[in-house]
Amino acid sequence: MDIDTNNKTSADDELDHLFDMDDSDVFRADNPWARTAPVNSLSANASDLADSPLLLKLFYQHFFPMKPYFQWLNYDTSPTPSRSFMNREFCFTLHDDTYIRFQSYKTMDEFRQELTRLCPAKIDLGAIYNIRPKDKSMVRPAAFIPVSKELVFDIDMTDYDEIRTCCSGGSVCTKCWEFMTVAMKIIDAALKDDFGFKHLLWVYSGRRGIHCWIGDERARKLNNEQRKSIVSYLEVIKGGTQQGRKVKLPSTLHPSLSRSYEIIGQHFPSIVFDSQDVLTEPENWEKVLAIIPDDGVQASLRSEWEKSPTRDPSKKWEDLKDAIGSAIAAAPKKRQTLEHVPRDIMFQYTYPRLDEKVSTNINHLLKSPFCVHPKTGRVCVPIPIETCEEFDPSSPPTIPLLARELDEYDAKHSSSESEPKLQAWQKTSLRGHVEVFERFVKGILKDVAEKKKSESSKSLDF
Repeated sequence: MDIDTNNKTSADDELDHLFDMDDSDVFRADNPWARTAPVNSLSANASDLADSPLLLKLFYQHFFPMKPYFQWLNYDTSPTPSRSFMNREFCFTLHDDTYIRFQSYKTMDEFRQELTRLCPAKIDLGAIYNIRPKDKSMVRPAAFIPVSKELVFDIDMTDYDEIRTCCSGGSVCTKCWEFMTVAMKIIDAALKDDFGFKHLLWVYSGRRGIHCWIGDERARKLNNEQRKSIVSYLEVIKGGTQQGRKVKLPSTLHPSLSRSYEIIGQHFPSIVFDSQDVLTEPENWEKVLAIIPDDGVQASLRSEWEKSPTRDPSKKWEDLKDAIGSAIAAAPKKRQTLEHVPRDIMFQYTYPRLDEKVSTNINHLLKSPFCVHPKTGRVCVPIPIETCEEFDPSSPPTIPLLARELDEYDAKHSSSESEPKLQAWQKTSLRGHVEVFERFVKGILKDVAEKKKSESSKSLDF
């Protein structure tokens, strides 16, 4: 996940200074972890250590990518804090479950100092307001107004519990993670191709899901109704757990859904036939049969599968399509209700399931990238959409792992003034993830720079 420096442009070079390190960011052979706790004392289970104030303090001091994080939330090519940063709501959850909302900061250093002082177990980001959130008590409630925020999406694996069979609740594995891969591919394509958004950051939630942050200026300025319209456009699965059929699409698909159908077709066999055993066990295939709006077709398939329960799942799927075809041939009037049922089943079992409230309410909080999840101990890292199929939810680093990697790096590289200056995260497996984040931020800042240049040219014309 390293940045391809061969493709760097002059615009990249102009932005590089915003990510340059100063002496306070740099640690060579002097391992900050060793000064407080030896690595061999960090060998406990990562989930037990995740919310340790000591470990979180060290993480925020030495591994949190402060400069690109600040430049992202600042939305300006200047290192001077803008209103986008100063008027942003930060919310902290401390290790004792204390919940602190409406925090805001005037500078990056003030924010850094607060992180290392409080050592929050979780950071949530809220909206950018018309005044600093810390000053909200100085105005009437109606005068405290959210003015912008990234368009965000939250996809949680627990929303797939009615169809996944390998795990449930907070547990995930590489088998059910394919649901998240499909979700990323479909939503990413729709947001870019149908809405023209360019700057998307996909982030692992640290445990059982993914978040998407859209940083385009157009996206940040959407009001609640506009956000709701986008979610409605993307929503396909509707209905509660008691409803059998949750997808009923028109016979001719919208181009966006046709594109999604192609993606679904690539993953449906792997998910339904292999990893989730949807057509292997009666309790699972009954859910599929319940979607078919014809009792006769249901009964014939049930009888056939009960006689041959070990029949290959792909052949059972062909049985389903053949049974529907036969029912239509015998009674052509059934074509309207039955013809596209197999397609709709494919959508129901693989299409993304969105948390609508997270996306439609501008002041809704969402967990920040680069938190450390308190349950798993894993860092909430970006996922490159180009290689999302390769992502393993158990692979993101934990704080003890980062400590060991830093120790190992320093043991192999002697301290020298001539050596390149590296931040602690650059010596660990966190490096690739931060570089993905930096590419995202630089893409946004290029647009900011171009807008400034355009506005400057217009002003000169007068």
